[in-house]
Amino acid sequence: MDKKELLKILTAPGVGQHRARLLIGHFQNSETVLKASFKSLCQVEGIDEKTAHAIRNQIDHQFVDQQLIQIEKHNVQLVSFWDPQYPKLLKRIYDPPALLYVKGKLSKHQKLTIAVVGMRAASQYGRWMAEMIGAELSKRGIVVVSGMARGVDTHAHQGALQNGGETWAVFGCGLDIIYPPENKNLYHKIIDQGAVISEFPMGAEPLSTHFPRRNRIISGLSLGTVVVEAGHKSGALITAYNALSQSREVFAVPGDIRSKKSVGTHRLIKEGAKLIENVEDILDEIPQWKKLSQANSRVDQPLPQLSQQEKQLWDVLSKQPTHVDKLAKQAKMDVSETLSVLLSLELKDAVKQMAGMMFMRR
Repeated sequence: MDKKELLKILTAPGVGQHRARLLIGHFQNSETVLKASFKSLCQVEGIDEKTAHAIRNQIDHQFVDQQLIQIEKHNVQLVSFWDPQYPKLLKRIYDPPALLYVKGKLSKHQKLTIAVVGMRAASQYGRWMAEMIGAELSKRGIVVVSGMARGVDTHAHQGALQNGGETWAVFGCGLDIIYPPENKNLYHKIIDQGAVISEFPMGAEPLSTHFPRRNRIISGLSLGTVVVEAGHKSGALITAYNALSQSREVFAVPGDIRSKKSVGTHRLIKEGAKLIENVEDILDEIPQWKKLSQANSRVDQPLPQLSQQEKQLWDVLSKQPTHVDKLAKQAKMDVSETLSVLLSLELKDAVKQMAGMMFMRR
């Protein structure tokens, strides 16, 4: 598939992803589409005279040339629906993109993929759950898919990256625009250990209308979608309902019944989503997933050698974030000494600091 010719087809007014697939399905390749007569274009199902005229006369060649310059500049690759590296799960949804922009690397071998999504304004509990789920999925060799948004998405990616796992971030803008901007470091880490993906061209701004379309790709890339926190009108719910329409699994993490951040997840549970408390709850849903994840899982790295003080503090730490004051009391240390030992443990990659002077085991 000539990617430049496919880009040209997509610039014709009225030709979206769906019609591009219809055209290439009919003519077999992109070059033939552009050489086709007006009459033969009109014979393609779904192509009316107006669209046929646009293909013949309204290709934006300058835009295509600019795209190719930006693609090369930012080391982005174009992956078409007909390429072998195009994700197989995404091909099965109702409206898969004809063309993906990808930076980083997609798995060469088929792996389990699970989406983890939720609110941007996530609570500390939501952020912790997202990171824990991302980390536990990663340990089992599962690719964590999300949208690199603030809150739950960010922490799901970070959890996967902690363990050297693979994670994919789906953008609602061009891959040359890092959104949100504060995730610049995360963006580069994701590229190193996975990929950033978009159906939007280089330079496309993160418009609000882009994100619902982006969400169908997040769920479409994934065997199941985990919703950690969601309000009444959260975009995470769109992703969950997309997953249902794509015949994929939906999981929801319960929260505080008094919190507005739990309204969406609890609604999903009432509607039949599986309530989960940990990754085992996800894998138990389908036995084949568990077998495959066990085959792909990585053995945990052994704990580094600890000093007596570090061991004393390590013994009171857990996988649940705990405030430094409580840790100091439990370890029978003063707070300044506890902070010093925690820093040493962080440098050994044994401890992770959360917001609000909360610490937990990695």
